[in-house]
Amino acid sequence: MRTITIEDLEIFQRVARGGGILRAAEALHRVLSNITTRIKRFEARLGQKLFRRQGRGLVLTEAGRKLLVHADALLQLADEVEADMCGGRVSGRLSLGSLESAAAAYHGRFDDIAVELKTGSTGVLLDLLYRSEIEAAFVSEPFDGAGLDGQPVFEEKLVLITGLGWPPVSTPDDLSGRALVAFPHGCSYRRRLTEWLASAGVSPPRFMDLSSYHAIIACVAAGAGAAIVPESVLALADSTGVQCHELPHEVARNHTHLVWRGAPSRSLQALISMVSGT
Repeated sequence: MRTITIEDLEIFQRVARGGGILRAAEALHRVLSNITTRIKRFEARLGQKLFRRQGRGLVLTEAGRKLLVHADALLQLADEVEADMCGGRVSGRLSLGSLESAAAAYHGRFDDIAVELKTGSTGVLLDLLYRSEIEAAFVSEPFDGAGLDGQPVFEEKLVLITGLGWPPVSTPDDLSGRALVAFPHGCSYRRRLTEWLASAGVSPPRFMDLSSYHAIIACVAAGAGAAIVPESVLALADSTGVQCHELPHEVARNHTHLVWRGAPSRSLQALISMVSGT
């Protein structure tokens, strides 16, 4: 008789990925005590602790982190087997990373796939991908894709935004001595802007690091500095307090890519086909 069952792995994964025992119980439609008892019995059969308490919550032990990698893979495989045996529709789970500006690219296209979406900068998403915490990610140029498979998905135009009172900006020198507003390190747009400035020997005196386009646009409108953003993002937030400046073609032209590692799952293959138009 096996020590580990699919049901054990599903409960364990829900607790580990879903934010604790209470949320796992709600998601699985079980009482709280049932989840607690199942986890304790599972740990007893394995002879190892999978969680430890930290404050009011639970965190994975080293054994728990190791098991979670296997649990994700086995449950994904179970979903694919069921889909193959029970019908032709694509179903299952897909843990997907996305830039904030591309976060809506996948939702709603495959009703039977549960998408676990994590947003972040290109650097953050690539780190999650290399650590196998997500299966694929939408990332933006420039990035180092060593060891990854991928394909360009769409082209976008980047623009420089400033407050309404700023003079025109057409060269890096026009931003000399000016602060920049951007996502933290790892943001590909930030890298592209700093490389453009560096090509003329211009170094910004400081960066204001923010975590959303709404915050970036608001700070730029308040006169805190300049920022580089996809032109399409300006339609998602109140951009009436900023003005746009055209960037050189080689800076403004940018591609978003879908990247992944290894053989894609059935769910990921469906996404690849969708963005490929096949």
